Amino acid sequence: MSDATTRVADATGNWVDRIAPLWTRPYLRLARFDRPIGSWLLLMPCWWSAALAAGVAHDLRQLPWSVVMFFIGAFVMRGAGCTWNDITDRDLDDKVERTRSRPIPAGQVSVKQAAVFLVLQALVGLIILVQFNSFAIATGVASLLIVAAYPFMKRITYWPQTVLGLAFSWGALMGFAVQFGRIDAAALLLYAGSISWVIGYDTIYAHQDAEDDAMIGIKSTALLFGARTQAALVVFYGLAVLLIGCALASAGAQWPAWIGLAAFAAHLASQILRVDIRDSALCLRVFKSNRDAGLLLFAALLVNAVMRTG
Repeated sequence: MSDATTRVADATGNWVDRIAPLWTRPYLRLARFDRPIGSWLLLMPCWWSAALAAGVAHDLRQLPWSVVMFFIGAFVMRGAGCTWNDITDRDLDDKVERTRSRPIPAGQVSVKQAAVFLVLQALVGLIILVQFNSFAIATGVASLLIVAAYPFMKRITYWPQTVLGLAFSWGALMGFAVQFGRIDAAALLLYAGSISWVIGYDTIYAHQDAEDDAMIGIKSTALLFGARTQAALVVFYGLAVLLIGCALASAGAQWPAWIGLAAFAAHLASQILRVDIRDSALCLRVFKSNRDAGLLLFAALLVNAVMRTG
């Protein structure tokens, strides 16, 4: 079977398809290196937390190292999480048009090979994690319980996006754990705000598969909200902005952070106005745009940290 016929349906034309050695492509696809948007979205709360904590500490010395380590860790651990997800969902993925071309259901990688690859990625993630203090290590390890549970949630609840939010927002705690060896109120508020953000953007993402999911019995907030999705986005995106604002206030953030939050809020509002749940391609574009929303807020928190340190 040629590589051209085994590409993942919603990830063609990327660097993996073009230049990666043939033998590596199924594994890179399994880790979603052909679709890095999820890694960026996992990374954003990590970077927010690192920058906000640096501002609270009036100390930038830890920040560059944290930014680099979180970047590598987010891409590796998102890959591990996706590999675990594909192992547990292999029978479901075979029934959904968008996912049946993924490496396991397509027969490019066996379950045993995927499991070995999962362990290797987890070991790299552990190497990253042990660069930090013992409290941060324990905090990072604790997230694995949520990551392990997530793939099963879509089978039992219409709110799997909430569990994804718990996992994808964990980085909001890590910046403070690394900087201070503790988790402050600002970190908890940032975590709660990020969870609301994740529920919103992953609801948009889930609308791509809503029809297939309904037929095979997979649950999601996309199916739960249906035609009320835009109203739900107003609630969850509004909560995200409010809770992140509370985090900024708790951390004593200065005006650059508030400008960044306003830009973040404006971006989320534009998503609500743009999204059309009947248009899968548009849903994917709107979902992906959340990386830019997250980067706007991070840039502002970075300026805030530099100002407070100066």
